[in-house]
Amino acid sequence: MTANRKPWHGVLVATALPFGGNGTDDHSVDFDAYAEHVRFLAGAGCDGVAPNGSLGEYQTLSDEERARVITTAVEAAPEGFTVMAGVGAYGGLQTQRWAEQAAEAGAHALMLLPPNAYRANEEEVVDHYRRAATVGLPIVAYNNPIDTKVDLTPRLIARLHSEGLIVGVKEFSGDVRRAYEIKELAPEVDLLIGTDDTVVEMGLAGAVGWVAGYPNALPESTVELYRLSTSGNVADLERAREIYRDLHSLLRWDSKTEFVQAIKLSMDVVGLRGGACRPPRGPLAPEARDAVVRATEAALAKGYK
Repeated sequence: MTANRKPWHGVLVATALPFGGNGTDDHSVDFDAYAEHVRFLAGAGCDGVAPNGSLGEYQTLSDEERARVITTAVEAAPEGFTVMAGVGAYGGLQTQRWAEQAAEAGAHALMLLPPNAYRANEEEVVDHYRRAATVGLPIVAYNNPIDTKVDLTPRLIARLHSEGLIVGVKEFSGDVRRAYEIKELAPEVDLLIGTDDTVVEMGLAGAVGWVAGYPNALPESTVELYRLSTSGNVADLERAREIYRDLHSLLRWDSKTEFVQAIKLSMDVVGLRGGACRPPRGPLAPEARDAVVRATEAALAKGYK
C-alpha cells in the first residue's frame, strides 16, 4: 500500500466473476479472464478488489474454486493494490477457515458478513467476528440486513470496534443517516460505501472507502465520482453531482436483487467480459435488460468509461 492509504480505503471493486467461454452452458470459472479483469481495474485507477463478495457469486463456488479466486486476485494484483477477501460463510468455523486461507494467500484485509444461516443474536455475531479476527488481518464488517436478516446496528458496530474486531464497516443498509450515528458511537470506525447509489451522500458523511459494483463496467468515471465525493472540497461537488445524475440510473441497480446480472450486462455492453451467471441466477427479464442496455449506452455516449 502507499504510505498514506490503509488497505481498506479507496475504491475496492467487488469483482464480478467470469464463467465459461465455451457457450452459455459452460459454468466453469475462467480464472485467466478473472486475473485479466483484476489487472484492468488496477490500470483504470481503482485501489483494490474485494473478491468473493455477493457480486462474485461466491455462494455458488466449490471450496477449491473459492480459494483459487483469492489466490488469483493476489497473484494478479500489482504492488500497492488491495485484495480484501470476502470470507462470509454460514458458520463461524467455515468463516475462520476462509480467513486463514485468505491470509495464507496474501490478502491484505477481510470483508465479513455476520452469520446468516438464521437470525443470530448479538453474542453469536460477536463470536463470529472474534473467530475471524484470530487470523490477524484487518476486518471490514459488511452490514447487509436486507439479505442476511442480521442487522449490524450502529451500537453493535461500535461494540465490535471497541473489542478490536473490526476496522470499518461496509454499510449496505442504504440508510445514510446511520453513518452519523456510527461515527457518534465509534468515531474511529471507518465508513465504507456499500451501495453504489449512495456514493455522494456517504462521501459527504465521511466515507473513506467504497466497496463498489459498477466500477466493474465503468471504472474511470466511477473512481472520479468517488474522489470528488470524498475530497472535502465544496468545489468538487458540482462535478460529482453531474456524474451522479448521469450514472444514477445504472448505479441504483446495485441495490436491486438482479444486481449481478445488471452489472455483468453493462460489462458486456462496454466490451468487457461480463457474461452469464451461475444458477440460480438467470438472465434479466427483457424489460430490465433493455433498461440496463439503454442506460449503459447513454453513459458511453456521454463519454463515461
